[in-house]
Amino acid sequence: MKQHDAMYIDGSWRPAAGTDTIDVVNPADERVIATVPAGTAEDVDAAVRAARAALPAWSRTAPAERAARLTALRDQLAGRAAEIAETITAELGAPLAFSKAVQAAVPVAVCGSYAELAATHPFEEKIGTSTVLHEPVGVVGAITPWNYPLHQIVAKVAPALAAGCTIVLKPAENTPLSAQLFAECVDAAGLPAGVFNLVTGLGPVAGQALAEHPDVDLVSFTGSTAVGKKIGAIAGAAVKRCALELGGKSANVVLPSADLAKAVGVGIANVMANSGQTCSAWTRVLVPADRYDEAVELAAAAIAKYVPGDPLDGDSRLGPVVSATQRDRVRGYIERGIEEGARLVAGGPEAPEGRALGYYVRPTLFADVTPDMTIAQEEIFGPVVAVLPYGDEDEAVRIANGTVYGLAGAVWAGDEDEAVAFARRLDTGQVDINGGRFNPLAPFGGYKQSGIGRELGPHGLSEYLQTKSLQL
Repeated sequence: MKQHDAMYIDGSWRPAAGTDTIDVVNPADERVIATVPAGTAEDVDAAVRAARAALPAWSRTAPAERAARLTALRDQLAGRAAEIAETITAELGAPLAFSKAVQAAVPVAVCGSYAELAATHPFEEKIGTSTVLHEPVGVVGAITPWNYPLHQIVAKVAPALAAGCTIVLKPAENTPLSAQLFAECVDAAGLPAGVFNLVTGLGPVAGQALAEHPDVDLVSFTGSTAVGKKIGAIAGAAVKRCALELGGKSANVVLPSADLAKAVGVGIANVMANSGQTCSAWTRVLVPADRYDEAVELAAAAIAKYVPGDPLDGDSRLGPVVSATQRDRVRGYIERGIEEGARLVAGGPEAPEGRALGYYVRPTLFADVTPDMTIAQEEIFGPVVAVLPYGDEDEAVRIANGTVYGLAGAVWAGDEDEAVAFARRLDTGQVDINGGRFNPLAPFGGYKQSGIGRELGPHGLSEYLQTKSLQL
């Protein structure tokens, strides 16, 4: 597997300022597969200075030229999709089939969508006697997570480039190899030096230095709500823009008229994907009280199909979680659920059979869960599902809205209009209706403590633009 013992700054790979490194561990076998530099504030400063120097020329580049560079980047990502998928499976533990279908393929689609938007977006508009300009916000500090490592990079870098911004990326320390691959693709796509820069490092060191840097105009962060609050405070103190895509505790609401078996089955699959490490996963299944036992049986049958296995095995549908820390966190939540009186229907905190090596967690199903239990309130970020009953639709709305989060959700009903009417009552940024498919042009982001701002499509592009009115 290819790797760099350097940072990508100002159009070339250069040694880090310090000598510290970060081990990259394969979660399936706990083997160290690579090391990358642990960047410091000095590395961040060099990257930000490169981005600042490149900003005047790139921000004045014609939108058609920015679109051409994004098209070239998309083609690079598409051409190396197999290598990207293998790299993400090695550093994250996602089953290879999932890495190919989602982890490598979605970023290609998103990058392509921004190539089109760069060429077609109205960067100027007339409002009465005024001309309103939509100009790049400036230098962007992007801090990305490990769960969808390349998608989250592209969801920030592509709109920033389309807008005319320059970028410094600090990827998650667990999954830096896909970020290095992305930097190679940027280089091959012919972006000018300094427009995109990569600094690998630890969040409290390199991430904090990037968020605090006075020459960064916008910080875009995806990750935990706890860290998001810190970044929001830093940005607020400096009066700089920030975009935060944070945690979730999404509800999968099955209305009485719905196809219960389909709703529960698709819902379980939604949570098991990526080993439950998805901020928008529908981890709470809300079903009518009079069909509760049936729903629990259906969920148990569905979850039994997910057996933890080797991510390189073509038959594996469930890999490990990303790290020992994450494994212990998820198992701790499972233990907490048992302690608080939830009924363990499947799974549990023990290591899966035959999987003592690797960061594996049993796919776990809880019944008899009340809305105030920890496992119904806090984001677990693992293959853990809670089934809750409701009496009527008003109660279902109260339970669904009854957390600090509001990122995503699902509603199922026999009639689409009925599902849509219910979805309008949910305090959440995105709702899938009867299994609606992912749309890379639709805005993604949350209400409440799930974040600030939106990613993807034209709404994602607008995060990287600021407005100037010329009064004529």
